[in-house]
Amino acid sequence: MIFAVVNIMIKVMAINAGSSSLKFKLYDMPEETVITEGVVERIGLEDAYYTIRINGKKVKTILPVKDHKEATNLLLADLVKRQIVHSLKEIKGVGHRIVQGGDYFPDSVLVDENVIARIDELSALAPLHNPAHLTGIKAFIEVLPDVPNIVVFDTAFHQTMEQEAYMYALPYEWYTKHRIRKYGAHGTSHQYVANKVAQVIGVPIEQLKIVTCHLGNGASLAAVKGGKCVDTSMGLTPLEGIPMGTRSGNIDPAVVEFVAMKENMTVSEVLYALNHKSGYLGVSGISNDSRDLEAAMQKGDQRSKLALDIQYKRIADYIGSYYVYMEGIDVIVFTAGIGENCSRCRNEVLKRIKVLGVEIDEEANNTTKPEIKEITTKNSKIRGFLIPTNEELVIARDTVRLAKLI
Repeated sequence: MIFAVVNIMIKVMAINAGSSSLKFKLYDMPEETVITEGVVERIGLEDAYYTIRINGKKVKTILPVKDHKEATNLLLADLVKRQIVHSLKEIKGVGHRIVQGGDYFPDSVLVDENVIARIDELSALAPLHNPAHLTGIKAFIEVLPDVPNIVVFDTAFHQTMEQEAYMYALPYEWYTKHRIRKYGAHGTSHQYVANKVAQVIGVPIEQLKIVTCHLGNGASLAAVKGGKCVDTSMGLTPLEGIPMGTRSGNIDPAVVEFVAMKENMTVSEVLYALNHKSGYLGVSGISNDSRDLEAAMQKGDQRSKLALDIQYKRIADYIGSYYVYMEGIDVIVFTAGIGENCSRCRNEVLKRIKVLGVEIDEEANNTTKPEIKEITTKNSKIRGFLIPTNEELVIARDTVRLAKLI
């Protein structure tokens, strides 16, 4: 007797809601094929942007979008209108990215009232992100009430850190009363590229010591030993760590009071400056975009060069400390907007750690394509890779797993 093999295709949506945006990808699972993707931007304005990719081309519409619920309705109606799905019943699960899960969530979870309450409680640690994520979740629950919603936390991957790595040397009751500790961020990205590079080199991740460098306008590093995060650069909030597009990264905390007194500013105003007016923008005085700084540097602008060099030095500092903490490094991975597209960034960072036996393959590294590529020579004691991140795919996979769709 001959049995026909039936391929079950499950459509799931991966959602990343910002304060005024809603990014989405629709997947066919388990094949992990992207059916379409896009974003609604400038939500709340009369001239919001809605962009969707159709047959490889971006189609952009300008129209009023009042709130995230309206953005959700717009997106879902358009999927049916364009016959990307014949019915909304084809969508079997929705996964949402959440920046801050505190120490409540060591893994992704199915949404219920308790989960929503916890995410809301943690909004104090991510005031620009968690409330927006909640808005997106509630919008999809209202529009698709019978579809399971999954939340995937940026912080979950970092919950394997030991106390010595995540605790601050502060009065201990600040931790017990207020949960002040290091939580990290970009966990889905760090998790994805660490597992991907292990797959690429053909070595079980349990046997590897990996440093992942997620370098974009927001940036963080993670030390991954045996497939588990043992340390990361971001802390209680995304302000800790290396300098970024507009964030200062690590500073002497006494700077806050000093500047507040000298500039007649409140603590909140100083923190706003550390989050929104520092980093590339603060040092260069030009831009928070590394591409603008690269262009200015080529014209002789020393402050732009300094802004980049400060970051490169701090990245190298973290890699060096992780080398000691993990008793070696097998692989360093560069990912995200800058990590994937800026060959000079990768080159400058790796040059600064050549004492560890790193040898750059200049020709291989000289690429601006976001592609999987080894960028060190065969003689390098630590292998370096460019691995494009795919946080949405992690969300889609967890949605299928936790909603038990297959």
